[in-house]
Amino acid sequence: MSSCPPWIEKLMLRELDALERELALLPDEQSVWRTLPGVTNAVGTLTLHVCGNLRHYLGAVLGGSGYVRDRQREFAARGLSRDELREELRSARAAVALAIARLDEAAMTAEYPEPIGGHRVRTGFFLHHLAVHLAWHLGQVGYLRRILTGDPRTSGAIGIATIAEDPAVDRA
Repeated sequence: MSSCPPWIEKLMLRELDALERELALLPDEQSVWRTLPGVTNAVGTLTLHVCGNLRHYLGAVLGGSGYVRDRQREFAARGLSRDELREELRSARAAVALAIARLDEAAMTAEYPEPIGGHRVRTGFFLHHLAVHLAWHLGQVGYLRRILTGDPRTSGAIGIATIAEDPAVDRA
């Protein structure tokens, strides 16, 4: 059984689900790849980036999935359909579940197996970082979608209900 706090996985999966809902709120395939002046990354780019990030750092490094990251593709690819991006999100979900299921207490307190930006960090701390990184990009996607479409609707991203209903999540 994993020693990773259940809320780390729950938060990551919640954010990946919210990214999928953001994609669904876009009016067409072209809007997935649109940007605005001063904005470098499209919704599709941010989706590919967070999926590649999780599939590498969790799936490959911690989970042994064999995934080989192509970070350049994450930022250069254009024109993938929403269905293709949804498949990327599903693969990222699987990577999160695979890795977290394998983490024991020793792994959580040990140094992450790879240096990150030339630095060594504990695995548990790095998982927190990955969850925050994912949420940060989810926020970018939400604002970009609203600005591109003029549609103020929420995707329900980071709603507390999805985690409050889970008996495995720690409560005060």
